[in-house]
Amino acid sequence: MPEAPTLTRGGIFPALERQEATLDLQEKIRTLPSQPGVYLYKNPAGEVIYVGKAKNLRSRVRSYLLEASQANAKTGSLMREAVDVDYILVANEHEALALENNLIKQRKPRFNILLRDDKTYPYIKLTMKDRYPKVLVTRRLRKDGSLYYGPYFPGNLAHRIVDLVHRTFLLPSCKLDLSRYYARPCLQYYIKRCLGPCVEGLTTPEIFREAVRDTQMLLDGHQGDLRRSLETRMNDAAGAEQFELAAKYRDMIVTVEQLHEKQRMASSENEDAEVFGYHFERGMLAVNLFHMRGGKIVDRREFFWEELPEFLEEDEIAAAVPQSTDTGEAAQFPAGAFFSSLLKQLYLDQNYVARTVYVPVEFADRVALSDLLTERTGRKVEILVPQRGEKRSLVDLAAQNALQSYNQRFRVMQPNGKTIADALEDALTLPEPPKRIECFDISHIQGAEMVASMVVWENGAMNKSAYRKFKIRSVEGVDDFAAMREVIGRRYARIKNEEQAMPSLVLVDGGLGQLHAAAGALEELGFTTQPLASIAKREEVIYVYGQEDEPVVLDRRSPVLHLVQKIRDESHRFAVSYHRKRREIRDRGSDLLEVPGVGPQTRTRLVQHFGSVRGVKDASLEALRSLVGPKMASAIYASFHSTDDDPQVDAPQANVSPEGLVQLTSPESEPGKA
Repeated sequence: MPEAPTLTRGGIFPALERQEATLDLQEKIRTLPSQPGVYLYKNPAGEVIYVGKAKNLRSRVRSYLLEASQANAKTGSLMREAVDVDYILVANEHEALALENNLIKQRKPRFNILLRDDKTYPYIKLTMKDRYPKVLVTRRLRKDGSLYYGPYFPGNLAHRIVDLVHRTFLLPSCKLDLSRYYARPCLQYYIKRCLGPCVEGLTTPEIFREAVRDTQMLLDGHQGDLRRSLETRMNDAAGAEQFELAAKYRDMIVTVEQLHEKQRMASSENEDAEVFGYHFERGMLAVNLFHMRGGKIVDRREFFWEELPEFLEEDEIAAAVPQSTDTGEAAQFPAGAFFSSLLKQLYLDQNYVARTVYVPVEFADRVALSDLLTERTGRKVEILVPQRGEKRSLVDLAAQNALQSYNQRFRVMQPNGKTIADALEDALTLPEPPKRIECFDISHIQGAEMVASMVVWENGAMNKSAYRKFKIRSVEGVDDFAAMREVIGRRYARIKNEEQAMPSLVLVDGGLGQLHAAAGALEELGFTTQPLASIAKREEVIYVYGQEDEPVVLDRRSPVLHLVQKIRDESHRFAVSYHRKRREIRDRGSDLLEVPGVGPQTRTRLVQHFGSVRGVKDASLEALRSLVGPKMASAIYASFHSTDDDPQVDAPQANVSPEGLVQLTSPESEPGKA
């Protein structure tokens, strides 16, 4: 008699198992405390599938069972998978908000809204703990004793300011360990972009401390104090007849004044704000975030979700408030719950949050989140839902831009050239929207016939008349890095000699090796500030020179990535076509013409049929006979396959009669034997 089946998970009675699991879950929910905390639903594999927070854990978690029993489709999908619930008690709702945010980022539960775009804006870092402080751009804040300034909008503003500090105050930005001295300085010292603290005697601690103080005043926003200090030093130097030093201070004053006009960094004025808008359609969502500084929109950020989780916890306030002017599917989108989750993930880990955040919909923990952000930043932060007037117009403007973003992303609308150029400027932190991009690629087969190509993208289109091709002259063997260094050096040495304008961006096909090879060639020519990037195959990661530790990973649908890929693919195509042409030229002077009786027409027919001279050499005797006849085929086959130490292949001797007929003779073979 067969044994009765055991009722375990994965057994033959899944319905009974689900019922058993539900009963266990209900029993556990009844034991939950009535205190604030965070709860975590788990599936049979023990994976966390949803994280939520509540003022009253027992009441909130029990509500899911009630909604599931009332055939709520979204809640039902969660409860059908959940077999267990864990919880963590906290002291108050603020702690629950923070803990919920951390757990969502750590566990990435599939029923929670997840912020997949982890873009952060850059800060400027002044390494005050070092003997000789450096000034750097970073996106990571650490408690390492350094001073951090920012965030900066748009992202390339931080790089422009750091570049200005290097040129004006000569603070280093290199990766050298400045706790010790070196034998000689790097190129930055010789081109007057560094004081040279790496070599003993090139500068003094007093001069360096003065440069650090000036940099601090500039980054702190004390341009007036800095200007007065520089004027005093300029006058003192002029009075001492140190006119070169006085001219240097004069140039610094001009730079500070120009920066004061252009710089728009995060400030503490009441006019700083963040404005959200969204568009939801066909289960897909686009969100736009406007960064306002000093009453002006200085940057825009886009977020996209192609598949929102089936379950999205809705709160009572958001459910009672109209969330969309659309009808049908968009009206069913729980925008309140979405923005509650989005704002937590965006702002709870940030040191700086604008004083006012405008959102399009109400949500239950809006006030609690405002209080928590105020507590963490040390100044008042408000999250508001404007209903009318100028502020509501800003929210509506963000929503209109979200609709445009939705169309470009999900309806495959091709953005115009200016839009792509602006997006490329932001993505690669370029000093300005690119007008001309020159891209390089290397092509060869095991080092043979190594060539390079340069293609040009200019004003929104490929400029084929500006394409260039190069034969690699100085590289032997397989060395793509050396080849890239040679071609970059040759190209821009000519640009320098002819005093032509450099491109907005130099792009190379390859990874970090090709990038650094190109950078070395440019630095030798003195082009130390030239924007340079590379795109790596397969991963499609873009490395920007000077920011290699933070490669740019663009969404696969991004028009910016498509543009970079298009330019890279065109350079590859052009390089490969030139390489093939070089091989054809090489093959034209091939061994085929050395076979008696084979002329140019026969050679061309053979190469076209077999694809290359290698194909002719590898062809069988029968294949050759089908194309040129038995006698000619035997001569060609014998010329490529007979060797002195291969006795099994006879080597016929080909003679050409006065009439032009090929006569095959072989002393060791019978007549007619090939």
